[in-house]
Amino acid sequence: MVPATPPPDNGPASPTPVGPPAGSVAPAWRRSRTAPSLQESYRTVPVDGATWFRKLLAFAGPGYLVAVGYMDPGNWATDIAGGSAFGYTLLSVILLSNLMAVLLQGLSSKLGIVTGRDLAQACRDHYSKPVAIVLWVLCEIAIAACDLAEVIGSAIALNLLFGIPLTWGIVITAVDVLLLLMLQKRGFRLLEALVIVLIVTIGVCFLFELIISRPDLGDVARGFIPTTEIVRNREMLYIAIGILGATVMPHNLYLHSSVVQTRRYAETAHGKREAVRFAFIDSTIALTSALFINAAILIVAAATFHTAGRTEVAEIQEAYQLLTPLLGVAGASTVFALALLASGQNSTLTGTLAGQIVMEGFLDLRLRPWVRRSITRAIAIVPAVIVSIIYGEKGTNSLLILSQVILSMQLSFAVFPLVMFTSDRRKMGEFANPLWLKTLAYLVATLIAALNVWLLVQTFAEWVA
Repeated sequence: MVPATPPPDNGPASPTPVGPPAGSVAPAWRRSRTAPSLQESYRTVPVDGATWFRKLLAFAGPGYLVAVGYMDPGNWATDIAGGSAFGYTLLSVILLSNLMAVLLQGLSSKLGIVTGRDLAQACRDHYSKPVAIVLWVLCEIAIAACDLAEVIGSAIALNLLFGIPLTWGIVITAVDVLLLLMLQKRGFRLLEALVIVLIVTIGVCFLFELIISRPDLGDVARGFIPTTEIVRNREMLYIAIGILGATVMPHNLYLHSSVVQTRRYAETAHGKREAVRFAFIDSTIALTSALFINAAILIVAAATFHTAGRTEVAEIQEAYQLLTPLLGVAGASTVFALALLASGQNSTLTGTLAGQIVMEGFLDLRLRPWVRRSITRAIAIVPAVIVSIIYGEKGTNSLLILSQVILSMQLSFAVFPLVMFTSDRRKMGEFANPLWLKTLAYLVATLIAALNVWLLVQTFAEWVA
């Protein structure tokens, strides 16, 4: 356990430490050097630069780790369904979701930089032990659900690209832990570089899909303008809520508040203010790439399926099978599957880091990375294998939707503490959210909670019917 960094001496406005008392010593089993912590990567990336642009490059990276969660396989089904059924109309929902994400991830990075504690540690410091344990269990369930979506997405991609049966594809995804361990040993910057390369791969793939699908640019532009039809049309509202509910991932908030601390910024009010600013720019640029990819999935679905009258397309496999015949361009389906594989592997890397952060933050417990990763992946693989054997492709798609519902149930348990902590002057000092930002953040948190509850109710009602 790492004590919180003492706050700068700036008078009454200085934040109070949110960590354990200075000089406290963790038990030896928790300080074991045999179980490396992500905190050992803190302050390892220098951010000195002669120019503003060089400093921006030095801070770039954590935002892309976070942005991965906004373009994972769990988002593909809602984007495909929305585009095929309603054309470009729901692009406004994707834009709104992204703006919410920019706000919340900005608060997350500010919490980590200012207090020296990630969101999980801040929850452990603030709440009683029973409450902290409940929050930890809920977050672990969410991470397992997210991992389930990544497992299924990667397995579907392997099936589409190489004809590997879904069950074997799910088993193959277990070996990705070896890649992560190798990358972690070689430094945090390499891990960030791989994530950025995979994001670029997804982006290039969908740029190709956009070009060959030839969408109507006027209709695309109008799609980003909100319309009351989204609220009036029950089916459209259901998919819109699904897009919003699946966009902001709870583990991303924990992840971002930790990985921003890998930068070696000055432990002064000025240094933290600069770090907060550059971290916000980094995450905003990265989330813009996520906006492009999510919008591109919906646009391709609208231009390809909705235009051809195939408004019922909602599954990834079905979209893959129809892309090449409808577009008339060889390789369109293969490029689509390649992007899906990159998306699944990217999300796996960041999900593993989030799991490590959550366990250490809530419990102050360190496990060997391969043990931690194996536990999470086993929780995801076992139900995925069983469902794929019994129900096949249809079952795995239903499981993919279920994983998003589970994520939506947990989200508010991360969002509300985040807004509360960053609005507390005792913790944040001069960096506490001003009234307008505090009000906006609580409105966003309440809206997300309401939409996710509605999504949950509607999903269960559909299953019962």
